[in-house]
Amino acid sequence: MMSIKIRATAKQDSVTVKALMSHPMHTGLQKNKKTGEKIPAHFIQEVNCEHNGNNVLTALWGPAISKNPYLSFKFKGGNKGDTIKISWVDNKGESASEEAQIR
Repeated sequence: MMSIKIRATAKQDSVTVKALMSHPMHTGLQKNKKTGEKIPAHFIQEVNCEHNGNNVLTALWGPAISKNPYLSFKFKGGNKGDTIKISWVDNKGESASEEAQIR
């Protein structure tokens, strides 16, 4: 099951967002230990973060990102109680999104 866990905290004039994304992140170069066949590439390509509906971050990723990636960043202008939404799309067209309140 692919999912996103988000924690967003407001401190002074900035918000720190921390997100843990559950995803296998296969490069396409790994081999199945039992069969010896290459595992097809399967990785997150785009991550977006919205604050109250406005995009505050877009990250374009490739196959070099580790399994179950962790993302942390800060932005200005958020307040406690505001909504943060993080979503991603992978190279197979699969996607996930999650919302959290800023604490």
